[in-house]
Amino acid sequence: MREELDFADGLITSYGYEIYRGTERLYWYDDFPHPDDPTLAVTFPHHKHVPPEIKRNRIPAPDLQFTGPNLISIIEEIESLH
Repeated sequence: MREELDFADGLITSYGYEIYRGTERLYWYDDFPHPDDPTLAVTFPHHKHVPPEIKRNRIPAPDLQFTGPNLISIIEEIESLH
């Protein structure tokens, strides 16, 4: 998990969340913009990398934001994997 915070403005300025089971990376979230991918426009720039071809297979991430905490929804998602 990586978050860069701007305390003065109360914002997350950048993030990366990687989810592993043991040494296997299951998926990850990041805010790197992909403006040429219209499927991500609805949550731009927030998205999730998922298998197969995890590096290039991206889906929208509607629960992520810059204006509030993201960890609650990520932890809930991880707990639902059990």
